[in-house]
Amino acid sequence: MNSSQTDEVSQAAFLADKPFVNCHTHIFTGDHVPPFLARSYLPFPFYVLFPVNLIVAFFRFYFRFSNIIYGSFIKRLVRIRTVIAQTLIWLGLVATAGGYWLTALVIVYANHLITYISPKLQLSWIVSLQTWMEKFHIYVYFSRLRIELLVVLLSCLAFPSVRNMFISVARISWKFVASLPGKNTIELINRYLTIGRYAFHKRQRDSLAQLARQYPKHTRIVVLPMDMEFMSAGNPRKRYRDQMQELAELKESKSCKDILLPFIFVDPRRCVPLNEEKNSNPGDKIFFSYKWDGNKIILGDCFINDFINEHKFIGFKIYPALGYYPFDPVLLPLWKYAEENDIPILSHCIRGTIFYRGAKKWSWNKHPVFEQSMARNEGDEGPDAFAPLDLPQMKNVDFSYNFTHPMNFLCLLEESLLRKLIHAEVKKDPNSDLKNIFGYSDETTPLLRHLHNLKICLAHFGGDDEWKKYYERDRYFLSNELTQDPVKGLDFFTNKSTGEPRRGKPEQIWKYVDWYTIICSMILQYPNVYADISYILHDTHAIQPLLKQTLENKGLRPKVLYGTDFFVVRNHKSDKNMLAEYEEGLSHSDFTVIAKTNPRTFLYNKIHGALFKEEQEN
Repeated sequence: MNSSQTDEVSQAAFLADKPFVNCHTHIFTGDHVPPFLARSYLPFPFYVLFPVNLIVAFFRFYFRFSNIIYGSFIKRLVRIRTVIAQTLIWLGLVATAGGYWLTALVIVYANHLITYISPKLQLSWIVSLQTWMEKFHIYVYFSRLRIELLVVLLSCLAFPSVRNMFISVARISWKFVASLPGKNTIELINRYLTIGRYAFHKRQRDSLAQLARQYPKHTRIVVLPMDMEFMSAGNPRKRYRDQMQELAELKESKSCKDILLPFIFVDPRRCVPLNEEKNSNPGDKIFFSYKWDGNKIILGDCFINDFINEHKFIGFKIYPALGYYPFDPVLLPLWKYAEENDIPILSHCIRGTIFYRGAKKWSWNKHPVFEQSMARNEGDEGPDAFAPLDLPQMKNVDFSYNFTHPMNFLCLLEESLLRKLIHAEVKKDPNSDLKNIFGYSDETTPLLRHLHNLKICLAHFGGDDEWKKYYERDRYFLSNELTQDPVKGLDFFTNKSTGEPRRGKPEQIWKYVDWYTIICSMILQYPNVYADISYILHDTHAIQPLLKQTLENKGLRPKVLYGTDFFVVRNHKSDKNMLAEYEEGLSHSDFTVIAKTNPRTFLYNKIHGALFKEEQEN
């Protein structure tokens, strides 16, 4: 047994009775989600007619009502209903007439509810039905809409004929929505239902309790908040800052302080003067301020400083699909602070249903850093042979891919690309702070300070579709470089065989190489790049074989993290289901590495130290 194997065995023995760490979860509520997630999926006015808050309100009512139906009062009503039903067997005509009457009444009430949401949806034939019932004095009036809603729900619960009518309408509606343009419509509906079923709580504490009870006691849980106020899907009912304050109070509570590991969500559009920040209040602090003292970044009196140093939040979360690049110049001073203090950054890195819903901006048609070949002859590298990489996608779901692409992080980690970014900023503003922070001289001189050691986790490992693509691209040379060179993987900038620079290679990799290969290559080449298996782990059949193979690579093994993406993944499987599958499907040492060993390395930072007091002592 060599020394590295001995170290791993001793580490595994030390961690044998230590808690799991789930490195990727969410506990935000439906109040933190913008109402019009269906925008860009459904045409106007359909996305307005199905707001998230309506779904959340329904599930809040449903779960509150479901507790009532098990009470003694409802049980007595069920007894009475049974007696009445048996009596009506002998009065078939009366029962049939009563059924038609009740069904007609419920249809009218349901139309009132729909009309309340949008008057445009009122159906004239139902209005005529109500008029006819009023004429013969068989219509029952209620002064409040909520009473009519209660009648509809009770009728559905008590009478199969009424219930079956609504089920039939729901099935027809489902088929209609599923037939609308867009391959992700069903995924969006599932996301809506997941938010309704698992984010209906009014407090994040309740969502956390629902998650924590699925794991052994003392399991540490990384909680990732979401700031969706800038995605052009309407304003959530509760502000992002209020979500964070509630999370800070939860972390400081007696029941949660030993298990909760929250991150700060960072959006570059918050890094503006306070009076320009969206949904800001007079009492808010500026989101991010700093000064450069000649050696390091020092945080000012700002929101981020409070949450890092006072509330002990341990990392930063970003979600580029909401409409920005991870290398946005506004973020570079913060990333320098993170690198200096070994603070982890976790970034969304998968295609999904949460992305920017507004119109594409002109500046998004070309990549700020990467180039594409425009040469007519192979090998031509003259001044006109290359131009900025075109990003022609027009649909939101497609162009969000450009922000999420894992190669964007090379623009932070690779000194020459970071220098290109800073050169562009200094060109616009010769007095830019970035010039001093990174020791910039000119576009040809290497920076004195860089971000090569930035600690980054590419969440979801690119996505299960990219893992499958890795299998399928057996004939594409670049997708096999990881297999041919498991120590380094892809060479992003040079010819693999000659070692000569190849200016057009990043374009080829961006367009044609699967994200699994790209991410693995970044992990192998940069000291602090990680990836978690959150969300994709639900597809056990597709993921586990390649995950086992990944963990056999000595360079990849220390950088893979266990995470589930609760509650977003719940439309596929529960956390306790996935935990059982991976404890059984992986070897004990493999599961210990991803769920205990690696998370402790990734989450360690110089400000807060180790995760556990007993580990700090060791």
